[in-house]
Amino acid sequence: MTENDIMAELSYAYLHAVAARAGFGCSVGSRIDDGASVDAYVRIDEKMAPDSALWNFPIEVQLKATKQILTEINGRYSYFFKGIERYDKLRDPGSPLPKLLIVLLLPDDPTQWLTLDENSLISRRCAYWVSLEGAPASDNQTGKTIAIPRTQLLTVEALREVALRLSRQEDLLYVI
Repeated sequence: MTENDIMAELSYAYLHAVAARAGFGCSVGSRIDDGASVDAYVRIDEKMAPDSALWNFPIEVQLKATKQILTEINGRYSYFFKGIERYDKLRDPGSPLPKLLIVLLLPDDPTQWLTLDENSLISRRCAYWVSLEGAPASDNQTGKTIAIPRTQLLTVEALREVALRLSRQEDLLYVI
């Protein structure tokens, strides 16, 4: 596998681990799903709160991984999202299913990406989530720099909060 393939697999492993610990299902999207900008699905199969309008619903996820150091401006990371077609699919407010972009930040040194011994399995750095729904159109054909709030660290608690908001049919709109 190439280094990019390994990074992609680690991004899925991160999501899968967080989703599993949150009590949600997680599955890899198919080759056809990939064409629709979906790398994975998180399945919420519980009533998140008494006022939840939805339960047993999926979240579509686009996964990215980078070892690039992202610039932080006003509590947001700047990330260059390559591929306008995928960007447009993620920002489309007409999609029937909620979509998240999850970006895994990895150390520059690949030997630090994952270490293990008898007592621990350690994945270095972390992932952040963002909804691009309602994000502005790009002014070019190669990519778009997006802002990922540093507060949107992908943790078990954060994923459960996203699921709760979606179960209440609250929008997860992109905020510049």
